[in-house]
Amino acid sequence: MLFSSSVRLWLLPNAVLLVVLSTWGVFRYPDLPGRIPKHIGLDGVDAWTDRSIGSAFVLVFVYAGVTVLMVGCAELTLRLTPRDELSHSTAAPCAAAQATSSLLNRSGSRVSARRIARALLLLNTCIGISFLAGCGMLWRSTPDPNVPAWFLVAMTLPLLAGTAVTVAAAASDRKR
Repeated sequence: MLFSSSVRLWLLPNAVLLVVLSTWGVFRYPDLPGRIPKHIGLDGVDAWTDRSIGSAFVLVFVYAGVTVLMVGCAELTLRLTPRDELSHSTAAPCAAAQATSSLLNRSGSRVSARRIARALLLLNTCIGISFLAGCGMLWRSTPDPNVPAWFLVAMTLPLLAGTAVTVAAAASDRKR
């Protein structure tokens, strides 16, 4: 199988978000103005760019790349042998040092590995939700430099929530 069952189930919201973002962008693209936001600062849109596929779909492309990276990390987390399943051999003089160094970034158990993999994929979903808000701003039909107050919250809150869950999953593993 290409992905383990834990990854496949938690990959579904990410795939749905990617399809929604892509479809929404394809339908919005013909109606976009000639200039679209390139950068949004604290005072609103402070840089503009000409409309093109690359500039209009930059968030979709970035999200697709982040999704590939996060799925790869989640899959590798599940495929590494956890610390509690490794045999500790002291046959060689350097075995203890090698064993210690190879354990630094391993999950403590299979349960912990699944928890961390799910947290990574949940973080990716939160990134997608944040990018959904960003695309809403990017794909407005008029080139308005004003940005509503909710925009910063809509972009930041999902990222903070996903990061908190991921850090909590990793910290929980380190305690055990």
